[in-house]
Amino acid sequence: MNWTSWILWGFLANIVLTTVSSLTQGVGLTRMNFPYMLGTIFTADRDKAKLYGFFVHFGVGWIFSLIYVVIFESVGAAGWWRGALIGIFHAFFVLVVIMGLMPGLHPRMASEQHGPEAQNMLEPPGFLALHYGVRTPLAVILSHAVFGAILGGFYHLK
Repeated sequence: MNWTSWILWGFLANIVLTTVSSLTQGVGLTRMNFPYMLGTIFTADRDKAKLYGFFVHFGVGWIFSLIYVVIFESVGAAGWWRGALIGIFHAFFVLVVIMGLMPGLHPRMASEQHGPEAQNMLEPPGFLALHYGVRTPLAVILSHAVFGAILGGFYHLK
């Protein structure tokens, strides 16, 4: 495994993923801000939640980039299209599995089964995170496909 290449391109792919995610929210493609959602697990302070969530999301993204690299190494090839394909699979995993788990994991998120309570700040994402807008799946798939394409396109096998 090429550790230097993983560290560099995993970092840069994360920067682009975060930028594309913020861009899709800024232009109204989605209302979802996943780093903010993650940050509010740790604090109710909205400003601190954005900061904490950024670092958690970035760290988890770097771990996921290592999984991409392990896949590239195991098949003996990288490439932008392989990375994009893995990114699309990753996005569907986030949309179908992770979003479904968030209300059970998150102390400040309402549940679809139990509804909001006074301490809940966030609405549940719903299936495919559609509660954050009908174009949210597109935003998530786009950002993860770009993440994978960058990682696959620039990662160098040893």
